[in-house]
Amino acid sequence: MLSYRHAFHAGNHADILKHFVLIQILEYLGQKAAPYWYIDTHAGAGLYELKDGYATKNAEFETGIGRLINSNISSPELCDYLDLIRSFNDGNDLLFYPGSPLLAQRLLRCDDRAHLFELHPNDFMLLKNNMSAAGRQVKLYAADGLAGLKGLLPPQPRRGLILIDPSYERNEEYKTLVSAVELALVRFTTGIYVIWYPLLHKREQVRMIERLGSLAQRWLNITLQVKTPPHGGFGMYGSGLFILNPPWTLQAALEKTMPIICESLAQDRQAAYNISTAGCD
Repeated sequence: MLSYRHAFHAGNHADILKHFVLIQILEYLGQKAAPYWYIDTHAGAGLYELKDGYATKNAEFETGIGRLINSNISSPELCDYLDLIRSFNDGNDLLFYPGSPLLAQRLLRCDDRAHLFELHPNDFMLLKNNMSAAGRQVKLYAADGLAGLKGLLPPQPRRGLILIDPSYERNEEYKTLVSAVELALVRFTTGIYVIWYPLLHKREQVRMIERLGSLAQRWLNITLQVKTPPHGGFGMYGSGLFILNPPWTLQAALEKTMPIICESLAQDRQAAYNISTAGCD
């Protein structure tokens, strides 16, 4: 939807979960010499100001990255994530939060490539400006990422991570996403697919998770609930990541770090996390 702007939510609990996992997978892919592609279907603006503009309206970063950045955290995996965030700021003075495109670009090696889709015209111009120093390693598309995904698959190096992060403002987006992933898997069966979704009381969401689970033999589903679900069933109370063909190392990393993330971001006593898997043992 062209009304959605991620700047309102930059640096919140959902970004922390999504970007922590993104970094874990990209570092895993980087352990082998063979190059890979990173494909982002909903790239956003790439970089967000936290003390000015949209991010200040709800200040969601204050209960997200704001809680973690100055914490005394001993987890090496979380420290790697926080060090990347600090690299876009002046130490612990939190003025900017990088989106997935800039975080991924920092981890790309010389032969790796990024393909970034963004449909919102204003965010695309911001993305183009924020990625201007990336050169030919990064290609931008002012287009619908789910529709454009099939044209990029399979990637030339036959290794890749596809991040799918829609707004879910329309109920039909749940079905569209599953159809796009199903087609993508036909073209690129071994790809790593990371699908972000908000925790909401919606039947469409439950059906989407069920259908995604039927598309591959190996998957991992991680959810982070930061507060009590709102009365009446309206409103987001956390988020999740459904990962098809996850790295073998990811589950162990999450089991070590999710207790820390959950405790740090808890907004009330109902905060919790859950990790479920199939074919990952």
